[in-house]
Amino acid sequence: MYVIARSYQPILGMIMTDREIIHIAVAPPANLDTNLVRNAATVINKSPAQTRLLLASEVPQIIAHYDSIQIAESIIQNLRDLGLVAIACRDSELRHFPQTFKTQTLEFREKEVLFRDSAGREKRIVENNIFLILVGRIETAVEVETTKQKTKFSLSKTLLMGGIPVWQRVDEKTTTHSIQAECFARLYERKSPDPSVDILQHHMNYSFLEAKIAASSLTNFRTVVLRLREVFPQAIFDNRLAKPSVLTTPPNQAWEGIEINCKLIYLFHVVTSGQLGNP
Repeated sequence: MYVIARSYQPILGMIMTDREIIHIAVAPPANLDTNLVRNAATVINKSPAQTRLLLASEVPQIIAHYDSIQIAESIIQNLRDLGLVAIACRDSELRHFPQTFKTQTLEFREKEVLFRDSAGREKRIVENNIFLILVGRIETAVEVETTKQKTKFSLSKTLLMGGIPVWQRVDEKTTTHSIQAECFARLYERKSPDPSVDILQHHMNYSFLEAKIAASSLTNFRTVVLRLREVFPQAIFDNRLAKPSVLTTPPNQAWEGIEINCKLIYLFHVVTSGQLGNP
């Protein structure tokens, strides 16, 4: 069992203070039995029903918040004693969302991949340098404004015409709301919780696929992911965020929820892969 606490803060850039909110997150346990739920509920001072919902998630979840690192460390130790994998993150670190390298096209070379963004900037990543390939799906709210012409009776013009009915065409605007789904892939190197590159399904120029290009952007996206897994065979592959059941954030707040989920998933993979060693 591993735990990110005070001794590992320099590695993760987590310089915590007693005045900042400290979040405690837990990885989903392999076995969610009644005793574990009851004991964990006692530790974090929540009801067993609330605790079960938090622990039953498919991805790491924040289960408690404290304003003291000393209290957080004590809680983490108690959770660790129950067999749970727990980490602590300060609020400013968890909500730090840096600008990412958004890939528009890429080039597969021998033992490396060259990524290019819309401005022509390049990023070269050689094989074995990627620690995690994280694939997910995001739903965002989209507003669509449409204009239709309708014929309406004009009272003012009718009066001007001495009572002869006058009809006129008018533009009537309506706004509809829909949900747009988009897949994404993020590649993480070994020593940073920030992704090296971002690949968004609808923002890619897939012409580099040449003969393998398909009419569907989703099919092309999946082809790219498969090729990346071939180039980076040692990378951990995690696609839990691609499942619709995992999407619990409202569409208008979707990216913030995705950013937090991605960061937590990365940190837990770091812990469970032994990158930090055994405390």
